[in-house]
Amino acid sequence: MAAFHDYVRGLTDTVPAGYAEPGMRLYRHLVYLGASQAVDAHFPDLRQQLGDEAWDTLMRAFVRDSQWTSPYLGDLAHDFRNFLARAAEST
Repeated sequence: MAAFHDYVRGLTDTVPAGYAEPGMRLYRHLVYLGASQAVDAHFPDLRQQLGDEAWDTLMRAFVRDSQWTSPYLGDLAHDFRNFLARAAEST
């Protein structure tokens, strides 16, 4: 299951054994889309300030590097704040 998780979050581009690449790309896109829409609902001003390209880069980093574990998209706003705080501390 870790290989599936790693692929979907963008930690690896190696398709896990037993899965087809088109399906895995779809899962990855759906996870990104769900996270992006959920976070955008809480931070629309940030998205507008960043613009589409920077927002996309930020959201891909969030999906890949965050410590988000909740299966509920509604919990992402808190996790996104924590992600931004960790990123600010490391700069």
